Amino acid sequence: MYKHIAANKRNTVIVMISFVLFIACIGILFAYFNDSWIMAVWFVVIAAIYALIQYFAAGRLSMLMTGAKEITKNDNPRFYNIVENLTITTGLPPPKICIIKDPSPNAFATGRDPKHAIVAATTGLIEIMDDKELTAVMAHELSHVKNYDIRVNMIVFGLVCVIGLISDIGLRMLFYGRGNSRNSSPVGLLIGLVTIILAPLAASLAQAAISRQREYLADSSAALITRYPEGMVSALQKLQAHARPMHQQNAATEALFIANPLRKSALTSLFSTHPPLEKRIKRLEDGKKKF
Repeated sequence: MYKHIAANKRNTVIVMISFVLFIACIGILFAYFNDSWIMAVWFVVIAAIYALIQYFAAGRLSMLMTGAKEITKNDNPRFYNIVENLTITTGLPPPKICIIKDPSPNAFATGRDPKHAIVAATTGLIEIMDDKELTAVMAHELSHVKNYDIRVNMIVFGLVCVIGLISDIGLRMLFYGRGNSRNSSPVGLLIGLVTIILAPLAASLAQAAISRQREYLADSSAALITRYPEGMVSALQKLQAHARPMHQQNAATEALFIANPLRKSALTSLFSTHPPLEKRIKRLEDGKKKF
């Protein structure tokens, strides 16, 4: 467990440095395409500033993109008490507790560290889960907090957002920035096209690169925290039986959730950050004797 936490802290630094270097490469391509090398410098500066802002603001941004609203104990005593009791059990600082108004059963955790964590569940999840199952799901999410998975996911979330923006900029520059000879040359057009194709592909690969082992580990950690693996198994079975896409979908936030919130397709399955629910259930069933 401690090795996993240390690895996640290292991965955060690696992802942020890789992000700045990736943007620098894109900046060089755009600089060549527009015959303005100062653009490459601006790309690096903006990328570094963005990475810093993202580190502190991604939690609130993810709340906005998912429609999560912070609640008090009076808003939903049952859900609030379950999370509160789990934080006492795990020794974690109290996180912000949120609810998403959506019939799709799902939950997520985010934040830059346990002191600034956010956990959320949909109304659909709270309605279909009994107390033991809901406790297991939130123990899973708090395991992501304790293991610092949330920090890695948060950085990748920001990376995916900005790469989508870069792709859009590249598309506009390709069609509206062809005033000089380099822009009109086949080489310039090729560079622009490669940038546009590469950016969203890199975003998808960044999401797919998030280790699926983190979901398996969080499932196991939830079973250990609750001392009731059947609760986690039952919760995953309900997630499988009642699976449906969320109303407010965004590929950038997919990795945050306990189950894939997007519409199923061959492409989303290929780049999914989540292992299939049936495999997660089987692992828990096989490991019951160890808990």
